[in-house]
Amino acid sequence: MDMICDNEIGLPRPTPAVDEDRRLTFDELVAKYDRKIYNLIFRLVGDREEAADLTQETFVNAYRAFHRFRGEARVYTWLHQIAVNQCKNHFKLRARQRRHEAESLDAPVEEDGEALSREIPDWSHSPHQVVEQKELQAQIQKAIESLPEEYRVAVVLRDIQGLAYQEIATIMDLSLEAVKSRIFRGRETLRRKLGPYIKG
Repeated sequence: MDMICDNEIGLPRPTPAVDEDRRLTFDELVAKYDRKIYNLIFRLVGDREEAADLTQETFVNAYRAFHRFRGEARVYTWLHQIAVNQCKNHFKLRARQRRHEAESLDAPVEEDGEALSREIPDWSHSPHQVVEQKELQAQIQKAIESLPEEYRVAVVLRDIQGLAYQEIATIMDLSLEAVKSRIFRGRETLRRKLGPYIKG
């Protein structure tokens, strides 16, 4: 670690951590984080087209605010915060629309699990194993989508995006204890919902 010498007493002190992303242009940030932000949003909303639209909106809003970003958090954390806020606004709009119109029984639902992963299947496994894996992924996504919003956001940020608790607290504007509590409750709910699929 680089050290800076304190002029008054001559003792070395550590330099503050530098967010390397601050040196990137906005286009470079988009290239670096586009897929990760898309995956976060997809896990929260569960629809491929909506996730693509919300990802685009996230980066449009980030671009508009980029000149005002003062660096209180890492750029990565800031982008996640914007993405989560986009999803919250999306959920509110969707709830308002549902209140004003009857729920359609013809509304599209992803059942085949194709939208859950961009990865090419590993054909070293048997087709039966691939089908079982897709079914499990579909059940996991369905269970995540069924979580209350505050648990879903916390669990996805921690267990899928791999963010630190403090980063999640910043993104969700919560205390560290509140974040840990939501993650714990979300995980417990997922265990109950997925128990039969994992044990079976």
